[in-house]
Amino acid sequence: MKTFSITIAGGGSTFTPGIIMMLLDHQQEFPIRRLCLYDNDEERQAVIGKACRILLKERAPQMEFSYTVDPEEAFTGVDFVMAHIRVGKYAMREKDEKIPLKYGVIGQETCGPGGIAYGMRSIGGILEILDYMERYSPRAWMLNYSNPAAIVAEATRKLRPDSRIINICDMPLGIMEHMSKILGIPAEDFDISYYGLNHFGWWTQIKDREGNDLMPALKAYVKDNGYDISLGDQDKTDQSWHDTYRKVKDVYAVDPDTLPNTYLKYYLYPDYVVAHTDPNYTRANQVMDGREKTVFSAARDIIEKGTAKNCGFEVDGHASYIVRLARALAFNTREKMLLIVPNGGAIENFDPEAMVEIPCIVGRDGYEKINQGRIPHFQKGLMEQQVSVEKLVVEAWSEGSYQKLWQALTLSKTVPSASVAKQLLDDLIQANRGYWPELA
Repeated sequence: MKTFSITIAGGGSTFTPGIIMMLLDHQQEFPIRRLCLYDNDEERQAVIGKACRILLKERAPQMEFSYTVDPEEAFTGVDFVMAHIRVGKYAMREKDEKIPLKYGVIGQETCGPGGIAYGMRSIGGILEILDYMERYSPRAWMLNYSNPAAIVAEATRKLRPDSRIINICDMPLGIMEHMSKILGIPAEDFDISYYGLNHFGWWTQIKDREGNDLMPALKAYVKDNGYDISLGDQDKTDQSWHDTYRKVKDVYAVDPDTLPNTYLKYYLYPDYVVAHTDPNYTRANQVMDGREKTVFSAARDIIEKGTAKNCGFEVDGHASYIVRLARALAFNTREKMLLIVPNGGAIENFDPEAMVEIPCIVGRDGYEKINQGRIPHFQKGLMEQQVSVEKLVVEAWSEGSYQKLWQALTLSKTVPSASVAKQLLDDLIQANRGYWPELA
């Protein structure tokens, strides 16, 4: 069987060990001959890299492994680049979340002003990695996991239209795992129809392999519980996620003909989110005190002991999505997957140049979009507003335009007025000096 060379861009991320563990679990169907980690933070990556070298020596000694800050070394001779970078790391995410809250506006990683700020940082980083890949391995595919996926996807569409990049998000997969537990049916047996933007979409159909309609049972559950489920003693879900899954019942009430993505709560109930957020201890603080410490502690423990036996690294179930995508491209499996792609008429009554999240068939030559037909006025109106925000952000980045970024913030459904948008923008410019292009 053919073997593959993979580079993980964002090698110092807390998600990297989980992706590697998932790759190890799928060696039979997706064999790897070489794995390289790439990051521009040498010190941070070294901790993850040293621990993963020990892990791979014990569990996959045949695999060539390295970690580097040299782009030529990282991107030469690769088949796939799996990118999940975070420009500014969690320190900047904390600012993304806390600055808007000063103005009574939601502070969130990918939605509203926080997502716009993060997007302005991410665009340059993703384009840089994409250019490295195309310089040293022009036939490779980039599978991009980096947030905020909607803004990043629009940037690559507009600024690198011929690039071999596929943008994906694991959030719908995570929601479908909850649906699976609600119904007692494996998520891989679902046949779905779905449309929207990233973190901004709706399921219109969910059937099982025999064609039975699963929507009525799901709707009956969601009406009272959202997507929230109890896993008893095995439950490792953060309380904030339980709250998010429960809030879906209110999002669903606005349009009971569909089932919504969890992130729609930020756009439809922003006042609720602000009222239930501690401005002094946001999600970034939870992650820094939780996942960040846990993963790096596990890595240092492996390095100290010199063995990864009984280590604290865990398989990242969501990482299975990126492995499935790579395998579909490599072996032409023709698998149906949700991707973020140029609309091009797949949603018939929507902007053909919008980057939409829809089911596609993935094979050797890329993807084929599955037509989702026409969409209702409610979703269409929401999506047109949000996609305009994303396009304005990319134009602001590429043109260095203060005016367009002010317009983007003003247009966001999470921001109450143009005056608040301007105050937010001026604060965010100060916080992001050295990360954003100069705006005039």
